[in-house]
Amino acid sequence: MKNIDSFLANAWQEILEEQKLNKSFLPFLLILITLPTIMAINNISTAVFILSVLFFNRKNKMETKVSLILPIVLYVWMAASYFWTVDVSRTVAALSKEITLFLIPVAFLIMNPFTKNQILKLLKYYGYAMVFYAVFFLTRAVIRYLISGDQRAFFYHGEYEDDFGLVPKLLNAIHVSVYMAVAFFYFLSKEIKSKLEVLCASILFVFIFLLSSKNIIVVFLFLIGIHFFYFSKSSNKMRLRNLAIFILVVGSILSFSKIKNRFLVEFQSNTNTSISHSVFNEADEGVNYVSIYEAWNNEKFTHGDYFPGTAFRVYQFRMFVEIFNEEPVFWKGLGLNASLNKLLEKEKKYNLYPGYGNFNFHNQYVQNFAELGFFGFLFLVVILFLNIKNAIKHKDFIHISFAILMISLFLTESFLWRQTGVLYFIIFYCLFNNNNEYKKLKTK
Repeated sequence: MKNIDSFLANAWQEILEEQKLNKSFLPFLLILITLPTIMAINNISTAVFILSVLFFNRKNKMETKVSLILPIVLYVWMAASYFWTVDVSRTVAALSKEITLFLIPVAFLIMNPFTKNQILKLLKYYGYAMVFYAVFFLTRAVIRYLISGDQRAFFYHGEYEDDFGLVPKLLNAIHVSVYMAVAFFYFLSKEIKSKLEVLCASILFVFIFLLSSKNIIVVFLFLIGIHFFYFSKSSNKMRLRNLAIFILVVGSILSFSKIKNRFLVEFQSNTNTSISHSVFNEADEGVNYVSIYEAWNNEKFTHGDYFPGTAFRVYQFRMFVEIFNEEPVFWKGLGLNASLNKLLEKEKKYNLYPGYGNFNFHNQYVQNFAELGFFGFLFLVVILFLNIKNAIKHKDFIHISFAILMISLFLTESFLWRQTGVLYFIIFYCLFNNNNEYKKLKTK
């Protein structure tokens, strides 16, 4: 208990010292550590940060940074889509959700920049905050399991009608996996780790696997491999040992039935290229698992058809191609968040189970092209390109991890179309792409 009290006291003192140097340090930290909470708290934290910049932390001369201006331009294009959208009400409602794409970069343009040391401290306390959330949800899972005996308490997220997963459906296991991954890479990238830091990294590692997001797990393991084989100081000396440990740990975790089954559902349904397979068990009697081939080619479906993640995304891309051929969307798109009615029409046309048409494209690149046209797609690609380019240029592994996670996540999720998603992306994007600060550090 004394160690915890001492750690918290030292942390608070360090935060206060940094707050004296930069009046927006604590407000920005509040945004970081409240990400996995309710939107009301996220909004308050964001407002406090912006007000701190406007009243206490403005620099004398605003600098022009292309990497920060591009998200602002993308938001302006989103707002401009009001004039051609096919669904005015949904576009207007979405503009308020996307407003941080404009406000956060503007704040970074006019504020005194965080130093590299301050960025590392922000990441440190963000990392510890994510460990706290992981411990909280793991404790919650243990209590629920002891009461119910239901193993679902330890995996993925629940459903709205049965919210019995490791994290609530509202948080989304995929999104929480991304939050935790960046925190994990902070601890992993430290050259010298204390016992506490090793423990924190271990908790986050296990928690990410229990969340069972297939895409994130694959990219997560890929990034760990990159770190051990190319960034770690011992990478050249102990490459074979690192490989053996890496395979052993991954194999052990993937042996858990719940995690293994989430991968097997994708593999089994998608290796049957001409016909899908049906399952008859207590959990989902008579459910037909649709293959990728069927998702792309079937003229009709039935209400008993279930789309695994990959097959559903292939179906959604097919719908985009159809809409692209039917509507004049190339230059301007349908309008921000205005594709729902088109997808509902496709749901009825193909006789999908009611509710599938309410899902967005689950692909940020497709989402941008469908709703914002070629220019909306181009702005997004350039933003991601600058992000990964700056990360590689500065040889910052945490930044590289964030950049690769976003590029891959956007292939399977319309991440920026959720309010927490766009907030998460833009605060880390602005934090990492502080190019002038890197230049100053090199000259010291």
